[in-house]
Amino acid sequence: MTYIPNYVFEGEPAIGETMQVAPGIHWLRMPLPFKLDHINLWLLEDGDEWVIVDTGICTDDCKAAWETLFQGTMGGRPVNRVVVTHFHPDHAGLAGWLTERFNVPLIMPLTEWTFGRMLSLDGQEVSLDVYKKFYHRAGFTPELMDTVTRRMGGYKKAVSTIPAALQRIEDGSEIIIGGKSWRMIVGRGHSPEHACLYCDEADVLISGDQVLPKISPNVSVWPQEPDGQPLQLYIQSIEHLRQQIPGDPLILPSHNWPFKGLHARLDDLDAHHVERLDDTVEALFEPSTGVEVLYRLFKRELDEHQTFFAIGETLAHLHQLVMDGRAVRSVRDDGVYIFTLT
Repeated sequence: MTYIPNYVFEGEPAIGETMQVAPGIHWLRMPLPFKLDHINLWLLEDGDEWVIVDTGICTDDCKAAWETLFQGTMGGRPVNRVVVTHFHPDHAGLAGWLTERFNVPLIMPLTEWTFGRMLSLDGQEVSLDVYKKFYHRAGFTPELMDTVTRRMGGYKKAVSTIPAALQRIEDGSEIIIGGKSWRMIVGRGHSPEHACLYCDEADVLISGDQVLPKISPNVSVWPQEPDGQPLQLYIQSIEHLRQQIPGDPLILPSHNWPFKGLHARLDDLDAHHVERLDDTVEALFEPSTGVEVLYRLFKRELDEHQTFFAIGETLAHLHQLVMDGRAVRSVRDDGVYIFTLT
């Protein structure tokens, strides 16, 4: 049976405007320069001040939208904290700009901050060989390898420098905002230590990218951890969310629209990856590289940005098959990895 999201609201806030989704909780959107062309951010009232949850990417369009909000919905009232769910540039891209503007702390999981801080300071000369080795092993053609060099340093271009200090939150941490407790629930697989924020009193879950209503969150292997098992971590995180939130909160995702039906969606995401693993088995009808499997799994035309996410997802499922004993990985004479069914 196909999962159908239970959306709660009609319409969405225009850029530079907000929509109240619960008492003291406001929904805003920022543009993204990708096919997934928006991100949802959240403003939480904290007395006469504001707490910002996620920031948008570092572009002039996003900065302009924030300037409109500062004088509009936010009414010139100060911000006292910036909370970031994870290091990806659409979530952390303006963390430095906002914390510096308001002279306030950044609140973020330590692993997410470390990863973002590292990438925001990393130079191409340091990492290019690691990236080239990773994508060569995945089976990138010479044409695809050219895009690796071109994309190096992309994170630095999409963020204002990640602040040099933070206030750490971790699984079970509580933040008091507007007299209510928001508890952090860690999700893994999409990013190293993704912060979902749950307020039992308001019955609201800010799910970030960990739980989305329409698309499955990207779960990828990346060059920094070439032998990683992100799909295993993501599947474990689905169970962790089930246990931590037994009820049916309003879910505030980073993409698409607020919705309800958390446990039905978690079941659907679990089933999606079981099906995707079976699809990957079918795609391994002969010994194959990661790229060869990618093109069998993704039938539609992919742009450059999507190709890098697609190879990461393909490798995540191949690594899971190896971990489950359903496939083995070997190395060809040219250093490319070959996956074969057992």
